[in-house]
Amino acid sequence: MTNSRRGGAITALFVSTALVLAACSSSDSGTTEEPTTGATNGTASDAPNAEPVTLTWWHNGVAGDAGENALGDYWDKVAADYTAMHPNVTIDISQIQNEDLQKTRIPTALQSGDAPDLFQQWGGGEMAAQAAAGYLMDLTESNADDITRLGGGVAPWQAGDNTYGLPFQFGVEGIWYRKSLFEKAGIIEEPTTMAELNTDVQKLKDAGIVPIAVGAGDKWPAAHWWYNFALRSCSQEALNAGTGSYDFSDPCWIDAGDQLNDFIGTDPFQPQFTSTVAQTGATSSAGLVATGQAAMELMGQWNVFVYEGFTDGSDQAIADLHEDLGWFPMPATSSGAGDPTAALGGGDGFSCYVDAPPECADFLAYIVSDDVQKGFAAAVGGLPVAPAAAEAVTNPVLVELAQVAGNAGYVQLWLDTAFGPNVGGAMNDGIVGMFGGQNSSQDIVDGMTAAAATA
Repeated sequence: MTNSRRGGAITALFVSTALVLAACSSSDSGTTEEPTTGATNGTASDAPNAEPVTLTWWHNGVAGDAGENALGDYWDKVAADYTAMHPNVTIDISQIQNEDLQKTRIPTALQSGDAPDLFQQWGGGEMAAQAAAGYLMDLTESNADDITRLGGGVAPWQAGDNTYGLPFQFGVEGIWYRKSLFEKAGIIEEPTTMAELNTDVQKLKDAGIVPIAVGAGDKWPAAHWWYNFALRSCSQEALNAGTGSYDFSDPCWIDAGDQLNDFIGTDPFQPQFTSTVAQTGATSSAGLVATGQAAMELMGQWNVFVYEGFTDGSDQAIADLHEDLGWFPMPATSSGAGDPTAALGGGDGFSCYVDAPPECADFLAYIVSDDVQKGFAAAVGGLPVAPAAAEAVTNPVLVELAQVAGNAGYVQLWLDTAFGPNVGGAMNDGIVGMFGGQNSSQDIVDGMTAAAATA
């Protein structure tokens, strides 16, 4: 998953595994012409006659169908700038598609003992499990200045009192839509309730338009619908009990499934949605929205970058896409104990492998430095975590998205990330089973409870 944006200096604070976003900065660090690292312990790269070092770096900045790759190109530039300042360091980059990276490549590499020095990290329970297994470098001391400067946004990349990764972006999700397709279907206003969304789904179907695309073949995009219903059904206390001690006894977890099952029953998704992937190819859920074959998609802040990858890459094509893209928060439900202003969110960051050279921590400090974060926002359209980089966010849709995050009662970390691989995986499997007409609301909760018993 890739990208984010921020219209004010937003930082994230954990309440259990729930994140509370506040429009404040932990510090006002000045910027210089060249980004400076935040590492506090002089690394080998600081020595005048340092030995040659090669860092391997795996990230998910992969080009779309048109071959445009703003994120991958920007990471190439960041690496080139860093190695120009540190001639003894060589950085070997691998761009790997998100699903393959998260589900296969990183877990296999860590278990094999032959992991990259620096790799994509989504934080939460998944990262905590990696740290407990001894796979991750502890950055608490080496990157203390960065941790202070980035503030509460670092919380998902911490376990206990230690920090095992640093984020470069953070944001919330909602529903992206094509304004032209809404207009064609006679939809004048963005829906604010599920009842209004259901009405709009029917209007789109009456106009011969696929209402909503979902990449259920990748599991997590389908599961995010259930996550959002859980956010509306469950109080923050119930969510904390679930993410903190795997207590799913509150009936709100069943209610979330019931609401999702009712929504699936309205037939809002494209044909063959259970086998559709999220981001790869024109028939992916992102591809359907980007090419105007579907009106909506529930996704995070990163998806504007994904959609851009399906254009020809010209300034005009990207401008036309931005003009026709809209976004609104997950609509409110008619019942439930959840905070109606709460949002679901998360971000992207990087961790260093436990046996990586110290230059890894130094390069990571450079990645999250204020100037590199500003460049990330300008070049990619991301929502940077560094408060000092907020001013670089200009896309009006993403400014709106950041404002929604800033006004949220709290932001709950993606549930599969919060629960970790065992419980999170069982949850996603159960939800996809419901999308396929096989699982009930109780089956989803039973699967999570069973997985928790073996965690």
